[in-house]
Amino acid sequence: MEMRKLKIRDLTLRDGQQSLFATRLSQSEIDKLLPLYENAGFYIMEVWGGAVPDSVMRYLDESPWDRLRACSKAMKGRSLLSALSRGRNLFGYKPYPDYVLEGFYKEAIANGLNVMRIFDALNDIDNVKESIRLINELGGIADGAVCYTVDPKVDPASLPKVGFFGRLLGKKPQEPEKIFTDEYFVDKALQMEALGAKIITLKDMAGLVNPLRAASIISKLKAALKVDVDFHTHCTPGYGLAASIMAIINGVDILDTNIWWFGGGSAAPAIELVYLFAKKLGVEIDVNMEAVGAIRKQLLEARRSLAAYDLNKDRMPREFDPLTDTLPAEIEAQIDRAVAAAKASDEATLLDACHAIEQYFGFPKPNELVKDAEVPGGMYSNMVAQLKALKADDLLDDAMRLIPMVRRDAGLVPLVTPTSQIVGSQAVMVAIDRRSGKPDYTTKSNEFISLVKGEYGHTPVPVDPAFREKITGSPVEKPYDVDSYKRPDNPVLADMGGVKLAQNREEELLLELLPNVAKPYLTKRRSEAYAAEAAAAKAAEPVVEETPQEPVTGPVITAPMGGRVIEVNVKAGDKVDKNTILLVYEAMKMENDVTAERDATVKRVFVKPGDVVGTDALLVEFVD
Repeated sequence: MEMRKLKIRDLTLRDGQQSLFATRLSQSEIDKLLPLYENAGFYIMEVWGGAVPDSVMRYLDESPWDRLRACSKAMKGRSLLSALSRGRNLFGYKPYPDYVLEGFYKEAIANGLNVMRIFDALNDIDNVKESIRLINELGGIADGAVCYTVDPKVDPASLPKVGFFGRLLGKKPQEPEKIFTDEYFVDKALQMEALGAKIITLKDMAGLVNPLRAASIISKLKAALKVDVDFHTHCTPGYGLAASIMAIINGVDILDTNIWWFGGGSAAPAIELVYLFAKKLGVEIDVNMEAVGAIRKQLLEARRSLAAYDLNKDRMPREFDPLTDTLPAEIEAQIDRAVAAAKASDEATLLDACHAIEQYFGFPKPNELVKDAEVPGGMYSNMVAQLKALKADDLLDDAMRLIPMVRRDAGLVPLVTPTSQIVGSQAVMVAIDRRSGKPDYTTKSNEFISLVKGEYGHTPVPVDPAFREKITGSPVEKPYDVDSYKRPDNPVLADMGGVKLAQNREEELLLELLPNVAKPYLTKRRSEAYAAEAAAAKAAEPVVEETPQEPVTGPVITAPMGGRVIEVNVKAGDKVDKNTILLVYEAMKMENDVTAERDATVKRVFVKPGDVVGTDALLVEFVD
């Protein structure tokens, strides 16, 4: 009997580096790896999308399109190349009209993309259907991703009380109805398949699928669907490896993994550990593991180059080659114990054995805080950073306890980018409101207002109209009107020889999708070109001494936290009323309004669009 084959989607060059090293893997390091990938035989390689287009411009000063082209040229069609997109939102945080989706997908496929994994943070099918249609029409492979999430934990104190006679009759407080059942995920998957998705992924971005739940959902997806089923998870709370084993046992077609040095911890499981288990299960990993070994050696150097972003640089896993290294008897026994427990659906023993194996190899321990809080690790770290910037670190526990309330108020949204950041940021704001003696939701982010209004799409549970009115000023759900979409300006740069900021379709798309990042990136490209042409003239310009800055004497507005200025709405001499929006800045990937605290006259504005400011930086001074 022919051995069953398991196809692998390698995440190393996208999700692996994003999860562990802040998406800082440079093109020069990737260029060293790509020739080794050519013969590895991965069914799919995820190389693009997610945070990559943003980060390579923002932090590495590189072109996202060059990265995709380089991967495509090196692989020569040996593996399918995939990217992750947020459906209607693509890689950004706002819905785009169909012509933007079509233009972007067309350009991506022309540059070598094969598979587009499409998800929506709300699991709103309306937000993915157009992307699925376009990818198929343009010759790509549409991969429909259903986002896994859990129902919020219930605080017993918040449940309706049971009266005296009810207690006598043995009644218990009524808990809210469970929304995120197995049937919920299967129904979403069937809808995506009906729209034309050629792969269905159960996308567990927070690693919250415990092994028995993985077995339950994967088996039901396999029974219900005709297309391949892919399982994507992370190891953050300690379930990843064990859940992947259960997915294999229950017939998953494709499994997402990383290569050793980029696996485990907050990333997906390492393929080398999956390989050990697959051998015991009589399943063939459909990959050239010798080629994986060559990649693994080069990846160690790549990881060392990322030491500045590596939280575990002093606690890296021990080196291991599953093809040549002999396992200690006790670890071999733990693998056998884990397989037996998995087949017997003994979750506790399975997890215990997997954790012992991961501990032996030196992978990070499960993050118990993330596990107990049931939130993505990135959401937690964003909340910590936000509170630190606000000098309110002591409010972390309060903010974490507020997450279930904020989720329920906002329609029980799944916690995945961008809703995880929106909910986490809003929980922080409510915690600060309470400390200040203000009513809940006195302070609100623009994104939270948009979410409650309905601009991100339909939430799993309808938002209470009274709450929507409290947050947005109207009880009526108002979806984002894509007809009102305004293409970002592509200005003529008069001070750089009169050239346009974006000079071709690729650059125009970057400007449309990520304007706040693309503007400084493209401005630098135009500036470099102009400087090269005008070097001699600039060298001859006389040096002008700067005028000493006048001391600050009037009332000022300072930055509540560090970020990048997006727009400035006032200038010196303007008279402003209380609550006038003075400027908008981006912090923690959220847009924030800075408003006047009273009627005043602007004396000076200290910042301009594109400036990066720190916490408490001067923004505006008023006439005293």
